[in-house]
Amino acid sequence: MNSRRSILKSAGAGFGYLALAGLLGQQRLLAGEASPLLPKLPHFKARAKRIIFVFMEGAMSGIDTFDYKPEVQANDGKTGPGGGRLTASKFAFKQYGQTGSWFSELLPNIATHADKFCWLRGLHTDTPAHPQAVVQLHTGSANAALTRPSMGAWLLYGLGTDNQDLPGYITINPSPNFGGAVNYGSAFLPAHFQGTKLTDAGFMANLKAQAEAASQRRQLDLVQSMNRDFAAAPGAPDPVDGIIASYELGFRMQDKVPALLDISKEPQHVREAYGVKDGPAGAFARQCLMARRLSEAGVRFVEICQPGWDHHNNLHKGLIERSGNVDQATAALLTDLEQRGLLEDTLVLFGSEFGRQPTAQGQDGRDHNITGYSMFLAGGGVKAGYTHGGTDEFGVKAVEGQMHTNDLHATLLALMGLDHEALTYPYGGRDFRLTDVAGKVATEIFA
Repeated sequence: MNSRRSILKSAGAGFGYLALAGLLGQQRLLAGEASPLLPKLPHFKARAKRIIFVFMEGAMSGIDTFDYKPEVQANDGKTGPGGGRLTASKFAFKQYGQTGSWFSELLPNIATHADKFCWLRGLHTDTPAHPQAVVQLHTGSANAALTRPSMGAWLLYGLGTDNQDLPGYITINPSPNFGGAVNYGSAFLPAHFQGTKLTDAGFMANLKAQAEAASQRRQLDLVQSMNRDFAAAPGAPDPVDGIIASYELGFRMQDKVPALLDISKEPQHVREAYGVKDGPAGAFARQCLMARRLSEAGVRFVEICQPGWDHHNNLHKGLIERSGNVDQATAALLTDLEQRGLLEDTLVLFGSEFGRQPTAQGQDGRDHNITGYSMFLAGGGVKAGYTHGGTDEFGVKAVEGQMHTNDLHATLLALMGLDHEALTYPYGGRDFRLTDVAGKVATEIFA
């Protein structure tokens, strides 16, 4: 029976309850609502269904890998346009494919895919400091103190994910530096949209069951009943809802994830194609193969990371080592995706938080360059064999097709069928979005 107080409260504040229900609906916290990770319709027809981000942390030197600049080679030792001594690459370049794309001898395997790539050669960002630039690349904001949701979290919020037994957003070997968990966090978005961290050995913390499934289910039901009571209480923090969802997902994952991440089940010729081996030397190859398996299984966003590109010194030896780590495996990933029919709706993004200068730093190094650098896209509805934008003849500054980090995010969201201006979340009295108050979609690159 209703008390007099509850009747008066309902009669006098009915409109208030309607408003509250609307707010709770926006935050997907209404009791009994379906999983917030269920697939959602995009704003418009999507060109890609999923993203694999191949992140070269530390700022890969394009001058020495895939940004061939004849003027730098011809003017070795002379003063550059902004000062400093121009330093020609020590690595031989040649052209590949019908597009005649230039690659250095460091990337012979990636170069065989030259005609698949859509180059973004007019990129620029706001800060030359790694922590801020990495955080901006992942979240849209260079200020790590003003934490924003990561790109993968925004994608899950906007689209959900196809496989409800797996996380929709997985990051493999994320760096603890340069923002750490901020780069795959959900910030003020509900916690179930944050990234799930794996190691390159396929280890996920706290996944192994400590009891039989039936016993564990009974324990979980008891804990979840208490969680739901807490979530329904006045003043309960929002993350409780995310915890409830994560416990249920974790229970389901125990059966699916270990087998999915066991790359030993792959045929020997596939593992050899990626260059899978034991130890640190095979870490990136294992990441690439896991990324393919996860994407094939329905994970919406997978990021893999190769750190160690911050070559202020030891440039040439360091580039040989790092390129050797990623060249074969990245090429094998592209080949594998294509052979399985996945590349046409999988968007692969390859690149760093910024680039490096054509001038020397010290005896054998290059400094940061935030005013003009390159990334490439493949698959997922972009034009193959196409170049958007470019830098000046020395590779210092973007002079055409300029694309800021906000523009990159707007374009990636558009390829996934999302309008970056409409993908918003109410927080702190205003609507937030990945691109903040900026972002222009580069429709020129769409196939």
